[in-house]
Amino acid sequence: MGSSQSVANNMTPAAAPPQAPAAAAPAPTSDNASKPKPCCVCKEEKAKRDECMLFSKAADPADDCKSLVDQYKSCMAGYGYSI
Repeated sequence: MGSSQSVANNMTPAAAPPQAPAAAAPAPTSDNASKPKPCCVCKEEKAKRDECMLFSKAADPADDCKSLVDQYKSCMAGYGYSI
């Protein structure tokens, strides 16, 4: 009986580990916590850049839209992203 009790006791802790992985997950660093997702910033600049690139009639849309691309890059740099 003594061994069956130890088996029963061993099974009880085995049910608890599903909570352990959540607690063991690494905490976000202060850099990641304060940095917004890139998809959530500079939306207006990105939209203008994309519209220019898609609908430009120039032979080289990248050259034609350079100022908008630069505006988007500088906006993203303000949030800590380098493109």
